[in-house]
Amino acid sequence: MSGHIEEKVLEGKRITADEAFSLYTRSDLHTLAQLANHCRFQKNPAPIVTYVIDRNINYTNVCISGCKFCAYYCAPGDERAFVLSHEELGKKIEETQRLGGTQILLQGGLHPELSIEFYEDMLRFIKGYGIHCHGFSPPEIVHFSNISNLSIKDVLKRLMAAGLDSIPGGGAEILVDEVRSRIAPRKATTRQWLSVMETAHELGLKTTATMMFGHLETPRQRIQHLQELRDLQDRTGGFTAFIPWPFQPGNTAIDVMAATAHDYLRLLAISRIFLDNFPNIQASWVTQGPKVAQVALYFGANDFGSTMIEENVVAAAGVSHRLSEAEIKRHIMDAGFEPRQRLMDYTLA
Repeated sequence: MSGHIEEKVLEGKRITADEAFSLYTRSDLHTLAQLANHCRFQKNPAPIVTYVIDRNINYTNVCISGCKFCAYYCAPGDERAFVLSHEELGKKIEETQRLGGTQILLQGGLHPELSIEFYEDMLRFIKGYGIHCHGFSPPEIVHFSNISNLSIKDVLKRLMAAGLDSIPGGGAEILVDEVRSRIAPRKATTRQWLSVMETAHELGLKTTATMMFGHLETPRQRIQHLQELRDLQDRTGGFTAFIPWPFQPGNTAIDVMAATAHDYLRLLAISRIFLDNFPNIQASWVTQGPKVAQVALYFGANDFGSTMIEENVVAAAGVSHRLSEAEIKRHIMDAGFEPRQRLMDYTLA
């Protein structure tokens, strides 16, 4: 059976979720790598690996979601709680631009007291620097909708008018409500996450998609997550890239063993094989380190992600990797590829 599935992949034919599950759970690592690498070069023939220079700015750590997998958030009133001022934002943006940054990745907790006008003012301030704003994951958009009594579409229109350029794929975790109800019961549902993305695509916003795996989900539910993404991409074509990363259990309320590099590479490979309508797959050096990210370039990834001038959420779970632009370029070249800086939409900078 697996031989038939492999033939379909090599012939460029779409495989089903059941076939993907069979490949994912039964194939050896070498076979998955070979198939994923084939798909990568069919999709992106040039031996180029892209990267983006940006900064992940968390505008607040106050959050009422209470996700069991998060080691970063604070409850309202906590002495560690913060909301960044415009002055603090400005300093971070100026440093980013001095380092050649082209965008700001803007995300924060679900703060119960900030109005939609706060976010509009923040966007207008950021856009005053002439930098791309890649901001607000779907759970944040759903939260803004709830606090403002506006529809998802109206929230997005207002944010776009204030300067929002694209949306990151955070908050997807696993797009199966059975899992979401256990790890993040107060967060956006699967349907809500997908609805935000579909509405954004209809309005002309490009977005990314993510998966955080290795906590309470099953291998079958990982494939279900990929199916949800592929189905939506069939309808809209609005996703620019898929970024999977393993859950980091340190300092969280979920007691599991951390996923291994082997686990990560298998998931990355099946993602490239199954997501045949996604133009790009991103390696996660932030969680895996640069050496595994280099190997990922032979398991379907064609993008090395961001320089991550600032990263707080993964670091709060006890995992901290740092790479400069020069180091990213060197790792890409050492893996046998040509490094090229890109923008959010994957046009080369």
